[in-house]
Amino acid sequence: MIDSLIERIKNDKENWNKFQHFFVEREIPSKYILLGEGEIATNIFFIKKGCLRMWFNKDGKDITLQFFFENQSVASIESFESRNPSLFTIESIEPTSLISISKENFDLLLHTYPELKSGLQRIIFQRFRNYAKLFLSRIKDTPQERYIDLTVNYPEIIKRVPQHYIASYLGITPISLSRIRNRKR
Repeated sequence: MIDSLIERIKNDKENWNKFQHFFVEREIPSKYILLGEGEIATNIFFIKKGCLRMWFNKDGKDITLQFFFENQSVASIESFESRNPSLFTIESIEPTSLISISKENFDLLLHTYPELKSGLQRIIFQRFRNYAKLFLSRIKDTPQERYIDLTVNYPEIIKRVPQHYIASYLGITPISLSRIRNRKR
């Protein structure tokens, strides 16, 4: 989405000079927290290269909700939109190159280019589909079934994400994940 957004604005010569500074490129190391649980999300992030995870704290234990990779956008959408404290932390898993846009600048872009709202809407609906699928999987699938689904449908996670984060995402302990992986071989 970010590439098409930038291209769209670059082609609008009149507005490119006015808006190009909205897109702030950053390089962040692994284990860098972009947004902490309880903070208000003031930026939306677009990943150029790297991996981020969204998680929350439950009684001192972190629970991973979602992983994000290249060409995906990331924000605590609820906080970004409502200005309420975020329920989640967004953290890098590996060194990451990203572009950030502030809420104010993003709103100005949407006002200037209303056609971008349909792309944003698609992203939000996809996010809700992912949440619904995860929620149902936690209710109806065994940990082994969830792991198999992950290996089949999201092999990028298996290749790039440390095992303790995968276990957290699956709702199991790292030891249980190790047992499941050993059974699968």
